Amino acid sequence: MIAAHASRIRGESLLAQQTQAPRPITTTAQSPTTAPVNQSPQATPGQTPSSELGNLEAKVRPSVIWVTAFDSKGNLLRTESGFFISADGRFVTTAHAVEGGVNAVAKTADGGIYNVDGVLTVSKSADLAVLKADVKPQKLLRFLDLTKTGELSTGAKVAVIGSSLAGNEGSAREATIIAHSSDRLEIAGATAASSVGSPVVNENGDVVGIVTSAGEKTIARPVAALDSVLSRVKADTQARWAQVAQTTPTPHATPKPRLLFAPAPSFPPGQSLPGQGGTGRFRLTFDAQGNVTDIRVVASTGNPYFDQSAIKTLRQWKSAPSQGWQATVPVTFRTR
Repeated sequence: MIAAHASRIRGESLLAQQTQAPRPITTTAQSPTTAPVNQSPQATPGQTPSSELGNLEAKVRPSVIWVTAFDSKGNLLRTESGFFISADGRFVTTAHAVEGGVNAVAKTADGGIYNVDGVLTVSKSADLAVLKADVKPQKLLRFLDLTKTGELSTGAKVAVIGSSLAGNEGSAREATIIAHSSDRLEIAGATAASSVGSPVVNENGDVVGIVTSAGEKTIARPVAALDSVLSRVKADTQARWAQVAQTTPTPHATPKPRLLFAPAPSFPPGQSLPGQGGTGRFRLTFDAQGNVTDIRVVASTGNPYFDQSAIKTLRQWKSAPSQGWQATVPVTFRTR
């Protein structure tokens, strides 16, 4: 039997010179001005406990914020409380508040609105997140100090102070610690859902915890747990949104062109005698429509009739549309 074989094809892009060959085919033939909140409200003679609480609320509340997170389509995910802890716009809220978010804004009671650059660190186990807001230099940023006096004892008096943007639910509330551990504070009395993310402060206005669960029982994370999370934030840590990193387009290799029609060259008449044969290599150029526009003889078969037959047949080849590409085709003529 007599047959001609076009063996493996090696292709390369004309435009990028990086298209790989199709599958082998075998055919036949800056920071703002700051004002930290660290002063203790001093009661004057005759003041009631309510007055003391009012003074404390007035000093703490400017640092308490309303954090609103949005998804990748701009839809509102959720809103929770939070509070600033540094002059450069760092603030604390719960991990749940920003889960799945790719953007957020932080609002203060005086009408300030800050875009949130992203998350600095997050702990799902502690349900705490530290984020960075884009603070403008002309705004006066108020922030809270974290207590350095150690763990609270059972029976300690504290206050939960929410955002005034939550209405009456954000009003300051006096409370008592009824149980505590290194990673948990239990506070007597019910708390409104909008208080989640609010600071729990002592009489000096220093943060002793952050509310992570509200309802009939109020649970907070103590400052020790928050300090542990904050220790993960280094000087060079950049604020970013996790979803943004996950959705960044990944470059893909140029798809390999696919041959749609690739007949094998036939022996020319009178050249199929026993012992005759030869192998040549031909370089094909395909246009964007997949038509062969040029054929170059890279290596002759040694027989001009074989070369002519190969060229005539290879001109009929057709590939799928592409950006244009080239392929080097080895063709072997042999008798069986």
